[in-house]
Amino acid sequence: MAHLIVNGADPRRILLMTFSRRAAAEMTRRASRIMRIAIGERADAMAEALEWAGTFHGIGARLLREYAEQIGLQRAFTIHDREDSADLMNLVRNELGFSKTANRFPTKGTCLAIYSRCVNAETPIEDVLKASYPWCAMWAAELKQLFAAYVEAKQQQGTLDYDDLLLYWAQAASDPDLAEDMGGRFDHVLIDEYQDTNRLQASILLALKPNGRGLTVVGDDAQSIYAFRAATVRNILDFPAQFTPPADIVTLDRNYRSTLPILEAANGVIGLATERFTKNLWTDRSAIARPHLVTVRDESGQASYIVERVLENREGGSTLKQQAVLFRTSHHSGPLEVELTRRNIPFVKYGGLKFLEAAHIKDLLALLRFAENPRDRVAGFRVLLLMPGIGPTSARRVLDHVAASPDPAEALRDAPAPKSAETWGAFLDTMADLRGGRAGWPAELQRVRLWYEPHLERIHEDAEVRQLDLVQLEQIAGGYPSRERFLTELTLDPPDATSDQAGIPLRDEDYLILSTIHSAKGQEWKSVFVLNVVDGCMPSDLGTGTSSEIEEERRLLYVAMTRAKDDLHLITPQRFFTHGQSARGDRHIYAQRTRFIPTALLALFEQSVWPRAAASDGTRSSPQPIKIDLRSRMRGMWQ
Repeated sequence: MAHLIVNGADPRRILLMTFSRRAAAEMTRRASRIMRIAIGERADAMAEALEWAGTFHGIGARLLREYAEQIGLQRAFTIHDREDSADLMNLVRNELGFSKTANRFPTKGTCLAIYSRCVNAETPIEDVLKASYPWCAMWAAELKQLFAAYVEAKQQQGTLDYDDLLLYWAQAASDPDLAEDMGGRFDHVLIDEYQDTNRLQASILLALKPNGRGLTVVGDDAQSIYAFRAATVRNILDFPAQFTPPADIVTLDRNYRSTLPILEAANGVIGLATERFTKNLWTDRSAIARPHLVTVRDESGQASYIVERVLENREGGSTLKQQAVLFRTSHHSGPLEVELTRRNIPFVKYGGLKFLEAAHIKDLLALLRFAENPRDRVAGFRVLLLMPGIGPTSARRVLDHVAASPDPAEALRDAPAPKSAETWGAFLDTMADLRGGRAGWPAELQRVRLWYEPHLERIHEDAEVRQLDLVQLEQIAGGYPSRERFLTELTLDPPDATSDQAGIPLRDEDYLILSTIHSAKGQEWKSVFVLNVVDGCMPSDLGTGTSSEIEEERRLLYVAMTRAKDDLHLITPQRFFTHGQSARGDRHIYAQRTRFIPTALLALFEQSVWPRAAASDGTRSSPQPIKIDLRSRMRGMWQ
């Protein structure tokens, strides 16, 4: 971006798409810093002109609003997050009678996941069910009926879900005139983390820039690990050949993070992949120590080994925050969390609730969304049920009345509200203030909070903690120019919760990082410990159905290894308890070292067994007398 702008490109005609708003903002800041060297103080103004920098979903929402009239959308559509979408799916599911079938029908969450996979992977429902949801294959016809009714319900309510933002964009771009107009707005289209895109996102890019001119994607096929979100490594592997002439490939193979022995081991693991762009990372960070491949007896031994090494590193000058423990799935860290708690070592575990998944945040945002779009049935239903005296039946009656009126906002005042609803008048006044914009943005968020606080105190025992989140939400709102942009961007790219993270230590305290490998992507630490590097965990026993699944599991290990800067420990317990099994008794499995580190690669690692056997003083102890001759007893059982 900096190079383009310094050489005359108009920043207003540059489209940058990343996978989070924070990443887009960080890139903009870096570009400004680079440009300042070349063009001085004008750099900040040029960076601020980069108005088309954001996520796929965020950019899609903006373009859909601009082209709304040409594609049959109402411009004031609201956006449902995943939970709202699942709730609407469930309403439709119940209306169609699928919740009362003789055989078990998929839950609302499963239905939404199937719908999302069909849309994002551009794959027929029959193929999705066969590959990912075989237990639902018998319901293909019913699911098609459900999805058709779900789409109809969204259109009646003027709402879009996450998947619609890409689907509608892709469908709009399928019209040659609209695609040319959209693509013509931008001289340069820059895409980050292209290995994490799905087929729908790739089709959008190819429609915007069919000849590839001005299109640049950056990514690492070796870090494609999000197939469960419908991402496909084929997008980046096939990208060069999709244009005539083929796209130029620029290989960035210098690594500034890890030491040479860590890189050599990681290169060895990924070098066995069946298909990849050939690149061997190199670095000038030389070191003698190889990565550690440590065999322990069980998960308890694994936890003890990590704690011992973490404390040893801390005594050697490494803070706890410079160290991380990575694992394949969240429940793998259970025994370690117990040991860390027992040893009084603070830690933060990443991969918890998002800010918008907290009930009190969803309540408050629902009122804002309902004010923005009174036909949004899911938001209205949630808000109405907050008020004492209003149940599901009376809420539906109100919403049916609103939906039948040409002026839904006015119809709300005439709705058949229950007489026992004590807060109905205050609710109507709040809605009128919001619809009329009397308080102005973002002050109206305080107006909503004051209305909501009595309900918060009545519903939640920990109301004081949750109120801190509401105050934080007000502060966040100050960074957005309007309610519409706030609702859109906060829904698409929520910050982490303050009250729902696991194990937050004191703010001035040091703490160890625990994280799934997926959550650790893009991060780095001085020392990294990887749990359960054994078959059954890596690759997961659920990820070995096809060769493509196995290759993604290989890439997952590669990502984990390349998070380490100086010190890497891969730990292989000889036995461990699998998910769903009880740790009581002896129900465990014996594990083999991961197939991704075959014998030919062992020379790249420092192998050890922990705990180390006690040193012998050279003398042999006298043999102990046999107390019970079990061998004779066992033979005697069958005589």
